[in-house]
Amino acid sequence: MTTIKAYAATAPKSPLQPFEYEPGPLGDDQVDVAVSYCGICHSDLSMIENEWGMTAYPLVAGHEVIGAVTAVGDHVKNLKVGQTVGVGWYSGSCMSCQQCMSGDHNLCATAEATIIHRHGGFATSVRALSSWVVPLPEGIDAAKAGPLFCGGITVFNPILQFGIKPTDRVGVIGIGGLGHMALKFLHAWGCDVVAFTSSDSKREEALQLGANRVVNSRNPDDLNKLAGSLNFILSTVNVSLDWQTLIGALAPKGRLHTVGAVAEPVSLAAFPMLVGQRSFSGSPLGSPATTATMLEFAARHGIAPTTEHFPMSKINDALEHLKSGQARYRIVLENDLN
Repeated sequence: MTTIKAYAATAPKSPLQPFEYEPGPLGDDQVDVAVSYCGICHSDLSMIENEWGMTAYPLVAGHEVIGAVTAVGDHVKNLKVGQTVGVGWYSGSCMSCQQCMSGDHNLCATAEATIIHRHGGFATSVRALSSWVVPLPEGIDAAKAGPLFCGGITVFNPILQFGIKPTDRVGVIGIGGLGHMALKFLHAWGCDVVAFTSSDSKREEALQLGANRVVNSRNPDDLNKLAGSLNFILSTVNVSLDWQTLIGALAPKGRLHTVGAVAEPVSLAAFPMLVGQRSFSGSPLGSPATTATMLEFAARHGIAPTTEHFPMSKINDALEHLKSGQARYRIVLENDLN
């Protein structure tokens, strides 16, 4: 049996350490993927530092994996050894509940997260249920593709779920790891895109990424000028916002949607929601089928995350760069542990 080399967190706030483990027998419906690249996400950092109170140490984080299939279980029919594939936040689901059978695998109550109570992709290999392992289509750069399997699908999923049209006026809040990909997708989708940012330094970047206009999310005058004009607003940030003013920026039947894990309760007045038939919602990542659709769309339009790269052996330097807030816009580790 092959020993997997990795970097593991052994305690909150401690540097990651070299770590080895045996993966055990391969399940009939599982595949092993040799890690070539693995993105770093803020969720990795939250798990490493036990911000969510669910981390079991030692933890091998990493859930934006790109690599080649090296072994397939006896019942696997959709993948072959040698294929270049990706693994994201989810590495399995029950495949029998109402949600899985309806195509909403990402809503499965027992879905397995790649870095919760199991080891992820800051390693030489990662294991997952074959249905959650998605091949990369031709035209996708493997070195940049990892973040598509977390941040990318997180912002692409609601575009499909809520039937966003090319004629819609759409706002994106937060021009960071998720928001920059949302701007690229929505621009290619054909929407009139308004970028909300609290940083004037990102104004030109937002326009280059695909925004048609940029407004200051902390300026009430900027927000009030948008009153009643947007069909959809996507918030990618995890901080409290002026929710009521954002609801006011929506056109009738408009939707304010968050993919940011805001810790505080969201307070909204009912009357503006009722008279305009407006709504507030949230969503997790997408299903394997939606992920495959996203990859095809990205390949067709030449969309890739904007990335910075570190060797995996410099993972602690990469994590510090992420913590500093200076990453533009996603960090990818290149595996040099073999």
